[in-house]
Order: sequence, then C-alpha cells, then structure tokens
Amino acid sequence: MREQILNINKVEICTECFGNPKDPAMLLIMGAMSSLDWWDEDFCLRLADSGRFVIRYDHRDLGRSTVYEPGTSNYSITDLADDAAGVLDAYSIEKAHIVGMSLGGMIGQILALRYPERVLSLSFIASSVFGTEQEQLPPMDQKILDYHAKSATLDWSDRASVISFLADGWKTLAGSKPYEQERMFKLAEREVNRAKQLTSRFNHAMLQGGGEYFDRMGEISVPAVIIHGTDDPALPYEHGLALVKAIPHAELVTLEGSGHEIHSEDWDQIIESVIDLSSR
Repeated sequence: MREQILNINKVEICTECFGNPKDPAMLLIMGAMSSLDWWDEDFCLRLADSGRFVIRYDHRDLGRSTVYEPGTSNYSITDLADDAAGVLDAYSIEKAHIVGMSLGGMIGQILALRYPERVLSLSFIASSVFGTEQEQLPPMDQKILDYHAKSATLDWSDRASVISFLADGWKTLAGSKPYEQERMFKLAEREVNRAKQLTSRFNHAMLQGGGEYFDRMGEISVPAVIIHGTDDPALPYEHGLALVKAIPHAELVTLEGSGHEIHSEDWDQIIESVIDLSSR
C-alpha cells in the first residue's frame, strides 16, 4: 500500500495503490461524504491479489485531499469525474476498469461519457442512474436524513463521539445482514485519524452540475455490471434495476438482504463479479 498526494486539476488528491503497476488498473471511486478508508484495505488487497493494480482515493473535502470551508460549494460532479481521470493521468494509466460505489457510480457514468477512451469496464455498487429518471424512483429512507441532521449538534472536537457518529451512520444504511460494528468503528477511527477537516464532508450535499450528461447512459458501450442490495435504504433496489435497463448490455448482480454498504459477507460475490467483468 503506497499513499501519494497528487496535484490534480489545481487541487491535492490523496491516493493509495495496491498491487503490481503492470497489472490491469482498477480505479475505486467512493460515494458522497466517504473517504477512501471505506474501501476496506483487505477488500483492496483481495482485488490486487486477483491480478489488478488497485487505486483508491479521497474526493475533495475528504481525508487528506483538498478541503474547503464547510458550507461552501466549490466544484461540480463533473469536476469530480475530471479528478478521477486526473488520478489515472498521474499514474500514467491510459485505460482502467472503474468500480464506483453510490455517488461513485454516477461519477463513473460521467467518466465513461466524458472520457470513453479511458474506461475499460464499469462496476457500480449501490448506485443509480444519473439523470431525470432518478426522480421517479423510490426516495431515500427518512431515517438516514434524520441521522445526518444530528451532525449539526455534534461536538466535532470530541474524537470518541465523532468516531461513533461516523460508524453508526453506516448502521442506518445497513440492510438485514448483521451490522458490522467492530469493523465500522475501526474504519471510522482510521478516517478520523487521517482527515484534515471532517466537517467539510457535508459540502457534498451541495454538489451539482453534470446536466449535459443526464439520461445518456445509453451511449455507454463498455461492459458493465450493476451490483445492488435488495434492502438498500438509501438508493432502493429499483435504482439498480433502472441502471441495468439504462446501460446497454449491463448485467445485474443481486445482493440478497444487503443495504447501502459493502458488507464483508458480500465480498466474495462482489470481487468475483468485478474480476470476471474486467477479465473479458
């Protein structure tokens, strides 16, 4: 595992890589308000052991990447797609397999449309269509919004409280599989230890842009697999089904009982699906 701070698009992006640079590249794009830490290190190592050069990175306003004043909007979702392409440039990678979680899947859709020559395959976990159709799909469970509202009264200088808040946030996103409390607290602690400014994460709630790529998934020509849990409270299962219909020749992998998460019980199925797709 090798961490680097890269200068990309006039900002600093923190990246970590796993495996042999000579292997096919796989870029992991995490979701909103989630640092690279939530791509579990052991998960990344297993992908690397399967013969992939794996890169994970912090979005802007997260981890060790550039952060802005909380409550400000300084970039669009298209800028985040450009950051992903910039990471590939910094590693001298011409083409890569893209794995996106939640918002990361929507960034991956823009990336495939904006830089089609850079994308070999798309694997989207717990994501949705990027466009107007999303408005007709089942909404996020209110319990998630209520939980995030508690951040306004949280003492962000209290390390233990912050770790607990970040870890238990994943409990609201969980499906019917057992909540992995010990693992979530470990990842939350790592994020807190790494973060330059934790409260900047909420700037992602103001993310806009990318309208020129709305409803254009039909133009995506690379192989794609859509991985979605049946008990996802943030982007319900219907979002995954819509994404399968929107992207030509996309395949669906259903995670029974899983929520808006990468549950360790699903690692085998997810890794097998991603590696199979990227081996074609």
